[in-house]
Amino acid sequence: MTVDFRIPEIETDRLRMRLPRMDDLPAHAAFRASGRSKGVGGPYDYQSSFHHLAGIIGQWYLRGYSRWMVADKVTDEPFGIVGVYHPEDWPEPEIGWSIYETAEGKGIAQEAALATRNFVYDTLGWTRIVSLIMDDNHRSIRLAERLGCRQEGEPFTHPDLGKLNVWVHPEPEAIQ
Repeated sequence: MTVDFRIPEIETDRLRMRLPRMDDLPAHAAFRASGRSKGVGGPYDYQSSFHHLAGIIGQWYLRGYSRWMVADKVTDEPFGIVGVYHPEDWPEPEIGWSIYETAEGKGIAQEAALATRNFVYDTLGWTRIVSLIMDDNHRSIRLAERLGCRQEGEPFTHPDLGKLNVWVHPEPEAIQ
């Protein structure tokens, strides 16, 4: 059986959102090994970082959506992972972001999250998307607020990550 499968690339003013590659692994592993990965359950070892990138690629194949490697549009330097995250034990798909230290504080997460949200609404045709955020991940909470999200209902409790608050993105009609 032959599968015709294409993973979309997205370009914004400054960014190219593309499939992760093997040469992205050192930057990704450095982020996941650092204390900065605490907000996504880390730190993690090098081998799990490889499996994490492979899982991102696999989710594109299994679900038809996933996360992208966010890279500089000119130099292709990897800045982080942003896109639709939806593991099997998640309550619903979410827009997730993990930005590497060299890119933090430059609006990259917001630019990539907005591009992801447009993809979700315009390409996938969804009318709801959330972001799940730990209580102590203050930078992600501030980003969710800048994106117009509102905290909703009871938190989701993950067996490994603990309590994750559900932040709902504005519906498509509210952002047009």
